Amino acid sequence: MKPKQTVSRLIALLLSLTLMAAACGSDDESGSAATTSETTSESSSSDETTPAADDEATPAADDEADESEPADAEPVSIRYLTFSAAPDYLDELDAMIAGFEADNPDVTVEVETLPFDDYFSVLRTQIAGDDAPDAFELNYENFVSFAAAGTLADVGALSDGADDSVYYQDAFDAFALDGTQFALPASYSTVVLFYNKELFAAAGIDEPTDDWTWADESQAAADIAALDDDTFGFFAGIHFWEFYKTAAQNGCNFFEGDAVTIDAPECVEALQYMLDFVNDGSQPTEAEMSGVSDGDMFLKGELGLLTSGIWMFDAFAEADFDWDIVVEPGNTSGGSHFFANGVAVSSASDKQEAAARWIRYFTSSDSAAQIRVEAAWELPTLTDAALYDVYLSQEPPANREAVLASLEDVVNPPVIERQGEMQDAVNAAFALAVAGNLTAEEALAQAKSEIEGLLG
Repeated sequence: MKPKQTVSRLIALLLSLTLMAAACGSDDESGSAATTSETTSESSSSDETTPAADDEATPAADDEADESEPADAEPVSIRYLTFSAAPDYLDELDAMIAGFEADNPDVTVEVETLPFDDYFSVLRTQIAGDDAPDAFELNYENFVSFAAAGTLADVGALSDGADDSVYYQDAFDAFALDGTQFALPASYSTVVLFYNKELFAAAGIDEPTDDWTWADESQAAADIAALDDDTFGFFAGIHFWEFYKTAAQNGCNFFEGDAVTIDAPECVEALQYMLDFVNDGSQPTEAEMSGVSDGDMFLKGELGLLTSGIWMFDAFAEADFDWDIVVEPGNTSGGSHFFANGVAVSSASDKQEAAARWIRYFTSSDSAAQIRVEAAWELPTLTDAALYDVYLSQEPPANREAVLASLEDVVNPPVIERQGEMQDAVNAAFALAVAGNLTAEEALAQAKSEIEGLLG
């Protein structure tokens, strides 16, 4: 594909995808109805590898998108909480902050990081204890619940007169609720299938292609697992985030209208497909992993196939074997994740104006966007097509076009106001299924009952 055609395709796909996200982000009057956002896009066109920015590469301080600091402004220090920067992109974040502080010498940004698994529970605890950071990152799945709870400031009012046209409009609108802009879009990413070329060669099987199916994936995983006792064929987490996408690959949604349909036969088949990798020995158990992450196992050459996000590109660049990516296989249809992150200002902050200046710079300045793209730290939601030329020219992986192809059949996460509780309920049921205490059918029946209770 020619570069100009590729970039045009990416822009068209992103416009289509963010329109879907915006449509799914609105809340009904009761706040209890589920948002059935798993619908697959059939657009015809378009969450971690170049070295990190070093200390000498301070961003230019003349971005048109940035606002000048008020004259004679009192110096302030703001707290910024993030889950996506650590551990791989703290240098890039520091470079962005250096650029911002050069343009805004009255503001100092103090970074706080939390792992994703703990992030939202800790953030809610901070908010409840009147200790919220001044600005913080939110993913799309949790945005609605935070906005509906009144914990986010109106960033549109805080940055009146700013140029919002630098964002893809529909991405911008996705982080609004009832006409109020409660966050700014920062980045988006997707998940692909990574594979170890050397293990495929050792097993004597063909490498994956973008038109693989579940049957191809499971057979290759079994063949690679048979190589020796220290090699596994496949890994994908068995949890909410992986399941809603896998279910969609088999024609199943969490919701159909007002009905909870997570226990439909197609969903049961999807969960059983995930469990079978563990049951047949293709996927390592938690005990077999012994505290080593799936990413580290792949990097050590112990996994043939890994379902993971494009944010892992930078981490895997140091691998001592050849690897590449393809679009995730589907069964009855395609289906890939679409993750969107935004940044917000706390409604309780007494430094809202300074915090709003920071998140505006972080999400829309040319300097910050260039740093993000060069490090492959997801992709910015900006309209500057030149940014994507840089991204697509980078290797590894060689098949970076698979990132674009995966966005042609995306699955948005199912979202309700009590999002965290729904995710916890699903994960608790799945943990029992992985342990062998529940069948796939029983686990999904339990999850359905829990979700219906959350909806009221």
